[in-house]
Amino acid sequence: MVKASKSGTSTIFVCQQCGKESLKWLGRCPYCQQWNTFTEARATVAAASATVSSLNPPQELSRIVTGDRDRFPLPLPEFNRVLGGGVVSGSLTLIGGDPGIGKSTLLLQAAALIAREQGNVIYVSGEETLHQIKLRSERLKVKGDNLYLLSETDLESILCRIDELSPILVVIDSIQTVCLSELEAAPGSIAQVRECTLRLMHWAKQSAVPVFIAGHVTKDGAIAGPRVLEHIVDIVLYLEGESFSAYRLLRCVKNRFGSTNEVGIFEMKSEGLLEVSDPSQVFLSRRLSHRVGSVVVPTIEGSRPLLAEIQALTNPTSFGLPRRTANGVDFGRLLLVTAVLSRRVGLRLGNQDIIANVTGGLKVGEPSADLGVALAIASSYRDVEVIPGLVAVGEVGLSGELRAVSQLERRVGEAARLGFKRCLVPETGCRIGVKDKDIELIPVATLRGAIGFGLAGGGKKSKSGED
Repeated sequence: MVKASKSGTSTIFVCQQCGKESLKWLGRCPYCQQWNTFTEARATVAAASATVSSLNPPQELSRIVTGDRDRFPLPLPEFNRVLGGGVVSGSLTLIGGDPGIGKSTLLLQAAALIAREQGNVIYVSGEETLHQIKLRSERLKVKGDNLYLLSETDLESILCRIDELSPILVVIDSIQTVCLSELEAAPGSIAQVRECTLRLMHWAKQSAVPVFIAGHVTKDGAIAGPRVLEHIVDIVLYLEGESFSAYRLLRCVKNRFGSTNEVGIFEMKSEGLLEVSDPSQVFLSRRLSHRVGSVVVPTIEGSRPLLAEIQALTNPTSFGLPRRTANGVDFGRLLLVTAVLSRRVGLRLGNQDIIANVTGGLKVGEPSADLGVALAIASSYRDVEVIPGLVAVGEVGLSGELRAVSQLERRVGEAARLGFKRCLVPETGCRIGVKDKDIELIPVATLRGAIGFGLAGGGKKSKSGED
């Protein structure tokens, strides 16, 4: 057993991937199963005790009064939607994303808008100098009234400067660059990230000032030290997007003050991240009216419907084992749909490579897209177009039946708004009031029946001639 020294410190080993602590060095972390991630660190009793705040007396719940400033809305409606209606006083929000995805751009834009309308905001950067931030603000056309910049990495100095200014919002970019001088660990290590986040959390709760912190993402796509930070902060947001696409999705995975199902959609341009008010229209703007292997699916992202285009391509394999590739759809659902098409519908897909893709860099994970994936695969395999003006929604069961989906009326309404004339829906659960919508509902009970209705000419004849 490791003994503490007279100075109150002891040597421990910390996994840099998940934050697991051990009294001895381990080659493989038993928690996250990663190799060679344990590094030596010093556990200081004084540093840990420094984060303990003064005790507050208990109060009766019925006597606690909430104020008008307990939550204030952001000037960015898409950002506001993800946060659950606004920023809560004293909250700690973590925003993660790949390098260059736009985290700093989004935070600088939001900070400038809040400073212009609400009051003083301080933006702390440990990665850029003040002149570099000024150059970025000029590109984004941010004037910066009431927005104060601070280039510092020592957390104690940062908190002193913040107390002098008394802002209404604090932005830390990023948490991996901030450090505490009493800790011997290097900046960005699990020990530093955890202690700095804890210190910021205690400061935010005591001062009732919301804090936004940016976090880097590891090679596995998770925020560095996720199991450490996600338990400390109040809100965890991910800024997602493909490198080839200009669109960014701000997704919430934890929210103590609202829903975790909301998604904000932005478009990256030269003047920064711009909100996308009509994402369905944007993602379908380049879609051809007649295309083999292409189906439009009405999905639900958070609280709003969104139309996504699913494409599929089948091709005879050049190897003994056919490949299955999923981009934007769940790989397990693709295997399920392929198996049902082969077994229940009779498509000979055993010697076909199958590629499924969601255009625009979107990700559709809900089972309601099963029918769209199946129609796209059948259309590509039989080389027959889907009938014009059709959308499809439904979950595919292992027996080939179509199962009902939630919020069907809102999905159909969004499709009708964008000019689609027909909608394939499961026969069970299609009792919705869409008489005022200029769209025809086609209820089907099985996947075989849906393919018969959905493909032009009934889709009877395939490339190999089977029915």
